[in-house]
Amino acid sequence: MAIGLIIIGDEILSGRRVDQHFPKVLQMLTARGLQLTWAEILPDDPVRITDTLKRTFASDDIVFCCGGIGATPDDHTRQAAADALGLPLVLHEQGKLNIQQRIVQMAQEAGQTADLNSAENLHRLKMAEFAEGAALVPNPYNNIAGFALRKHYFVPGFPVMAWPMIEWVLDNHYADLFNREPRLEQSVLVYETAESALTPLMVALEKQYPRVKVFSLPSVGDANMRRHIELGVKGEPVQTATAFIQLCDELRKLNVEFSNI
Repeated sequence: MAIGLIIIGDEILSGRRVDQHFPKVLQMLTARGLQLTWAEILPDDPVRITDTLKRTFASDDIVFCCGGIGATPDDHTRQAAADALGLPLVLHEQGKLNIQQRIVQMAQEAGQTADLNSAENLHRLKMAEFAEGAALVPNPYNNIAGFALRKHYFVPGFPVMAWPMIEWVLDNHYADLFNREPRLEQSVLVYETAESALTPLMVALEKQYPRVKVFSLPSVGDANMRRHIELGVKGEPVQTATAFIQLCDELRKLNVEFSNI
C-alpha cells in the first residue's frame, strides 16, 4: 500500500515558512512500521492542485494533504478536491455544527454572545463545505474538522492541528497495516571510490535479491570526514541480511576501503 503526502502553500515554496510536515509524517509512519512512498509540495494554485488530485484519486494510494482547507481566498483545496472528482461542494451538517459550536465557545470565552447569522460567522461555515459524500476527520485542537475522500485525508496546514488528525486517521483506519512487513536496513561507508565503480555490484544485488533495494548516498566530505559513499541495502529482513553479507564480501574483492556505520 503506497502512502503519499501533499503539502500545499506558496509560503513553503517561497521560503517564508519552513515545512515541518514532511519529517513529522515520516516519524509518525516509521513509528507504525509504515513508509512514505512519495511527497509533493504544491503552490496555492487551484488548477495545479486539481490536476494533482485527479492523478492521485485515480491511484490506490493513501494520501495525506496538508493545507488550503480554510475559508480565505488563497484556500483552494476543498474546491479542488471536489473538482478533481466531478462532485459538487455541499455543506456538511456535522461539520457545520462543529463550527457553530466553536463560534459559541469562543464568544463565551470572550464574555460575549455569538451571532451565528453574522456575515463573518456565516462565512466561517465555508470550512464545512466539502465534496459531496466526504467524511469528517476530527480536529482535537478546535473541533473544525478536515475531510476524507477515497483514501485521501485533508487536514489544515497548521501542525498543531494536522499532526493529531493524521495520527487519528492512521490509528483508526489503517492499524491493520502497522508493522505488517518487517524491514531491515544495513549500510557501510565506502571511502574515496566513484559510484560508477560500485554500480555493477548494486545492479547485481538487486537482481539477485528481489525484495531488497540497494542505495548509495555520496558525500564530497568535509573537515571531519573524507569523501565517501554510504552504500547499503534495505528491505525484507532475511534477504537484506544475506545481501549485506554479500555486499561486504564483494567490496573486499574490489579492494576498496570501507567501514561499518
